[in-house]
Amino acid sequence: MVPGLKVLLLLSLHLLQEAQSSMVHLNNNGYEGVVVAINPSVREDERLIQSIKEMVTQASTYLFEASKGRFYFRNVSILVPMTWKSKSEYLMPRRESYDKADVIVADPYLKYGDDPYTLQYGQCGDRGQYIHFTPNFLLNDNLRIYGPRGRVFVHEWAHLRWGVFDEYNTDQPFYMSGKNTPEATRCSTGISGRNVVLECRGRSCIAKQCRRDSKSGLLEPKCTFIPNKSKNAKDSIMFMQSLDSVVEFCTEKTHNKEAPNLQNKMCKGRSTWDVIKESSDFQNASPMEGVGAPPPPTFSLLKSKQRVVCLVLDKSGSMNDDDRLIRMNQAVELYLTQIVEKKSLVGLVTFDQEARIQNYLTKITNSSDYQKITANLPQQALGGTSICSGIKAGFQVITSSSQSTSGSEIVLLTDGEDDKISSCFEEVRHSGAVIHTIALGPEAAKELETLSTMTGGLRFYANKDLTALMDAFSGISASSGSTLQRALQLESKVLTIAGKGRINGTVLVDSTVGNDTFFVATWTAQKPEIVLQDPKGKTYRDSDFQDDKLNMRSARLQIPGIAETGTWTYSLSNKNVISQSLTVTVTTRARSPTMLPVIATAHMSQGTARYPSPMIVYARVSQGFLPVLGASVTAIIEAEDGHQATLELWDNGAGADTVQNDGIYTRYFTDYHGNGRYSLKVNVQARRNTARLSLRQQSKSLYMPGYIEDGKIIMNPPRPEIREAEAPVEDFSRVASGGSFTVSGAPPGGNHANVFPPCKVTDLEAEFEGDHIHLTWTAPGKVLDKGKASTYVIRMSQHFRDLQKDFSNVTLVNTSGLIPREAGSKENFEFKPETLKTGKSTVLYIVIQAVNDAGYTSVNSNIAQAVKFIPPEHSVSARGPNISASPLTIWGLIVTFKYILN
Repeated sequence: MVPGLKVLLLLSLHLLQEAQSSMVHLNNNGYEGVVVAINPSVREDERLIQSIKEMVTQASTYLFEASKGRFYFRNVSILVPMTWKSKSEYLMPRRESYDKADVIVADPYLKYGDDPYTLQYGQCGDRGQYIHFTPNFLLNDNLRIYGPRGRVFVHEWAHLRWGVFDEYNTDQPFYMSGKNTPEATRCSTGISGRNVVLECRGRSCIAKQCRRDSKSGLLEPKCTFIPNKSKNAKDSIMFMQSLDSVVEFCTEKTHNKEAPNLQNKMCKGRSTWDVIKESSDFQNASPMEGVGAPPPPTFSLLKSKQRVVCLVLDKSGSMNDDDRLIRMNQAVELYLTQIVEKKSLVGLVTFDQEARIQNYLTKITNSSDYQKITANLPQQALGGTSICSGIKAGFQVITSSSQSTSGSEIVLLTDGEDDKISSCFEEVRHSGAVIHTIALGPEAAKELETLSTMTGGLRFYANKDLTALMDAFSGISASSGSTLQRALQLESKVLTIAGKGRINGTVLVDSTVGNDTFFVATWTAQKPEIVLQDPKGKTYRDSDFQDDKLNMRSARLQIPGIAETGTWTYSLSNKNVISQSLTVTVTTRARSPTMLPVIATAHMSQGTARYPSPMIVYARVSQGFLPVLGASVTAIIEAEDGHQATLELWDNGAGADTVQNDGIYTRYFTDYHGNGRYSLKVNVQARRNTARLSLRQQSKSLYMPGYIEDGKIIMNPPRPEIREAEAPVEDFSRVASGGSFTVSGAPPGGNHANVFPPCKVTDLEAEFEGDHIHLTWTAPGKVLDKGKASTYVIRMSQHFRDLQKDFSNVTLVNTSGLIPREAGSKENFEFKPETLKTGKSTVLYIVIQAVNDAGYTSVNSNIAQAVKFIPPEHSVSARGPNISASPLTIWGLIVTFKYILN
C-alpha cells in the first residue's frame, strides 16, 4: 500500500461534527425532530409561525422531488421564546432548545441584510450547525429574489444535513473553461443565460456587452450572469434553486468539475448528489414506490420555559483525592454566584452509595438565595458511588416543586465508577431532562458520555488542571439564545507562585461587557495578599474581597455597577514560605442589550476518535452573527495523563480551515497521549487593534439579480450594498470550554510523526507572468498542518481531466530549488512551462502534493488554473458577445437593445 494511503482513507471518512446535538432523525423516509426556534429578541408576530409552516410544507414537496422520492419533512417543532405571550396551543418543550435548533429565526446583527445562510464550516459531508432566516425574509414577499422560501429551505437543508457546498462563487463568478472561453461559475452548464453589464442612471438603464480582460481573458468584474427563467436545465439546487426548471441536484453526469466553487474545492470535484448518496440518510432510505407526493408535515408549537437546574454532586470517598471536594465546591459556588441566570430555579443533591436532597428548587434572585445552596455543599467525602440514586433524587427535586423533568437540566459530577449506572438509562431517556456530565479524574464512569449523548447534554472532563472544573461549570449556560444573560469568561489562569513571591497580571474588560463582573482567586495552601486596580486607578484590596466561609480556599469580589473599560491589573503575593498554586478567574456579562458582546465557542470535530484518525479543533469568534477576524486563538487540550498540548488556531482557509476569514479558527489535532478522555479549552485575545468585524456573511443563498423571460431581462431590486467590508473591533479577551472527547487505540508517548501525512493544499493559485507561471499556496506541515514537509511534487497539464484521472503520468515540474517552509507560511514558486506554445492562448492546470520525510504523501491539492490570453486579431476591444438594441424590462421600464452573437 502507498505510504499514507491508510491514513488518507481514514481521512476520507470525514470528521462528523457533534457540536449541535440535533434531534433530527429519519424514520421511514420522513424527517422527525426538526426544530425551528425564534430568538428572544424577535418581536411577537403570529405571521412568523404561519410563514414557517408554509415554508416547510412547500419545502417538503420540493425535497421529495429533489431526492427522487426518498425524503420529506414529517414533523417539525416551532419553539417560541419566553418573551412571547402564553397560549393554550403552546406545549412544553422536552429537549428542544434555541441553542440546539436546526433553524433559527433572528434579526441580522447591525442590519446587514436578510440573506438566508447555513453556518457550515466542516469538511465535505459534515453536518452544519444551523440555518438562519431573518423575520424579514419570512414575512417580506419582496425577498422572493432567492426563489420561493420552500426552495431556499431545501438549498440550506442540503448544507445543514448532508454537508454539501454552494456551486456558485460570488468572489469568482466567471472562469476560463477548457474550451478557452469564459463561463459563469455554475452547475450545471446546462443552465443558459446571458452575460451582461448593466449601467443605470436614474430611471434609465443600459445593458452592455461584457469586456474580456486582456491578460486573463475573463469577463470584467461588473459582468453578471442573467439566467433564462424557463426552458432551462433541471439542476442544480445548490446553484440556483430560484429557477422554475431546477428540481434536482447535480449528478456525476451533469456536474461541472471545472467550476471554481466551494463544492469542487471541498469535495474533490464530486457532485452534490454523489455526496448526498454517501450520507447515512441516503443509505437508510429507499424511494417511496407509488407515492406521487409526501403527506403534509405536522407542526408542534412549543414555548421556552423558565430554566430549572438540579446539581447532582458526588461526595464519595474518592473525592478526597487531589482536593477534588474543595475544587468541586469552588466551582459550584462560582456557578451559582456568577454563571446561572437570575430567576433560574436551582436545586442540590449529593450522593455516595445513597442520595440525599440538600435543597429543593430555589429561585435565584440575589446573593442570599445562592447562599442557601452553598451552605449545604458537602464538607466530607465518604462512602461508595451510586450515580442512578443521584439522578433519581434530582428528578424528585424537580417534580416536588411542581416542575416537569421535561426540558429541565441535571448537572451531574462524579469521579467514580458505578457498574449499575445503566439501570436508570431508560428512565432518563423518558424523562425529557437534559443531563450535562462532568467527569472528574481518570476513574470516572465511562458511561457518563452515554447520559449526555442520549439527552443532548454537554460533556466535560477535569483532571489535574486547577481551573478545569470552573471552566466546565462556566460552560453550562442557558440555551435560550439570550446573549444579555450569558456569563462570559475573560480570564481563567493557573499560577504557580514561589514562597514569599509575587505575581502580577492583567485582564482586559472591553466596552461590550462589564455588567455583573466578578474577580475570583483560589489557592492551595494559604490565602495570598490580593491587590486589584481598575483602569482609572481605583484599588481593591483583601478587605474588599469576600472570603468563603466554608473553607473553600477562595475569595471573590463583585465589581459594583458596571466595570470600567480598559486594562485591570492585579497582584498576588504569597505570604507562605513554600510555593503554592493559585487560580484567577474573571467572569462578566453584556453591558447593554443594544451592543452585543464578542463571544467565543469551541468544540472538536467528533466526540470520539479512534487512532490514527485525526480530529479538528474548531473555535468560533463572533459578534452577533458576524465573524470576528484577526484574533489570536489558542487551544489547550489536556489528556487523561495530564499532558497538555497547545495549538495556535488559524482562519486562513488552508489545511483544516474551510474558508478564510469566516471567524472559524481551526487546526488538526494529532498529539494523542494514550486513550481516555481529553478536555478542550480556548483562549481568545485581540490586542493592538488587530481584530475586525467582517460585515459579509459566508455561504449565503445566491441573490438572483434578474432573469430572462420572452427575450426580455427582468431585473430584481438591487441587493443592498454594504459600503465597508469590515469594521474595527476593540481589543478583548475571552476564555471558553470546548467540553471533552474520548480517544481509543492510541499509543502512549505522543510521537506520531510516522503515521500522518502532510495535509492537503486547498488554496493553490496560479497566474501567468509573461511566459512564467507564478504559484502561491499555504504550506502544509510534516504532520498534517504541523512542522515542515520535506518536498513538493508539482504536475501540470493542458487538460483538466488528466490531473484527475492520470495524475502520475502528466508533466512533472522541476522543483529542485523549492524548499518547503513551516506550516501556515505563504509559499511562492515560479517556473516556465516548456510545453507552452507562444503566440496562442493557453490554459494550464496545476496540482501540488506535499511529501514528508517518512515518505507519506498528501492528497492532491485543488486544481489551479493559469490562463495566458492573447486576444484574436481584429477583435473589438477584447469584448465578449456583442449586444445592441432589443427590449429590456427593468422594474417595468422599457430599454432597447438586442443581442448579436459572434
